[in-house]
Amino acid sequence: MPRFALFILCFVLIAFMVQVSVNLSVARPGHTTPVIGMVCFAVIDVIQLTHSLPQMAAFRRRYGGWTLGAQALLTYLPIILFGDVWGAAGGFLAGSALLLLPTAWAWVAFTLVTLSIPAIAVANHSDFQNTVYVVISTALSGLVVYGLSRLAGLVVELHRAREKLAQMAVAQERLRFARDLHDLLGYSLSAITLKSEVAIRLVPKHRGRAVDELTSILEISRQALSDVRAVASSYRDMSLSGEVAAAEAMLRAADIDVEVRVSRTPLALDGQLDTVLATVLREAVTNMLRHSKVQHCLIDTVQEGSLVRLTIVNDGVTDEPETAVSATRKFNERSGSGLANLDGRVTAIGGRLTAGVQPDGRFQVVAEAPLEPAVHLRVAS
Repeated sequence: MPRFALFILCFVLIAFMVQVSVNLSVARPGHTTPVIGMVCFAVIDVIQLTHSLPQMAAFRRRYGGWTLGAQALLTYLPIILFGDVWGAAGGFLAGSALLLLPTAWAWVAFTLVTLSIPAIAVANHSDFQNTVYVVISTALSGLVVYGLSRLAGLVVELHRAREKLAQMAVAQERLRFARDLHDLLGYSLSAITLKSEVAIRLVPKHRGRAVDELTSILEISRQALSDVRAVASSYRDMSLSGEVAAAEAMLRAADIDVEVRVSRTPLALDGQLDTVLATVLREAVTNMLRHSKVQHCLIDTVQEGSLVRLTIVNDGVTDEPETAVSATRKFNERSGSGLANLDGRVTAIGGRLTAGVQPDGRFQVVAEAPLEPAVHLRVAS
């Protein structure tokens, strides 16, 4: 499409040159001046291309004033030699004025050029009908040149915008894939590591429990494989209630004291909200196991009016009390893109995510989101 638009523009410019050449040949048959006129109009065509082609934007910014001045000389000086026949060049100059000059001055220059050509015709004792024709043809050709030039530029810009959108779509898909792998596999691999350590400790004395843990590891690894396959197509829907149960079972198996509170939370959340809160819980548990020596954990879900709040609190973050600001900064530096990823997901559905170390030394993650968002957005995944 950009090439076709540029072809139309070039075709119109060449057609004007051929028309002027025919007019010169008819007006002065057998004379050498038509050849001079054709050369001059060819130069005007070249200058007009520099004013019209989108690819010449940098050249116009630097030399546009000089080329516009040269076009003005080639428009008015040949009138002395060719008379009214050369008036068609005025439309090109009027169109260039609209293309190069600021908006306020562009239309003033367009009007002056449009009126100057018939003024010259009147000075050469042209009749009324011819004068009106020159006014209309100059204005019309100027608008045609301007319109075709802008159309070609818009087509090129549209084509570039489509390419950028395609690149953004590819980048967004790569980001979705990376985030989904982080959310899904990070949790699964942490659970496998934790349960493997438990199984190793149980083998010498409690072989039956060790077998149960190995069986659980096998189930988690199969689920991880299923998650990878789901990531390849789209983000997998998740359930907050299911994640709460899974997290509680995994933490209890690791001898971590878990307290689960569910108060006034609807049984069936919106699919998108359910997935986002489940993702927050999964990521919080993953970070808890990786970055703390947790012994006690609280998972609390509560509905307050039109909001649902999920809170995860754990100890074992620091050996000595630190200020919330410094400890949170350290945690954020270690946790990589996890918190930023969660914040983006929660914000996308109109919610808010806060995370940090509390004055008592425990780390707390709180996600709040509306039950029925006014606008359902696709979670950046």
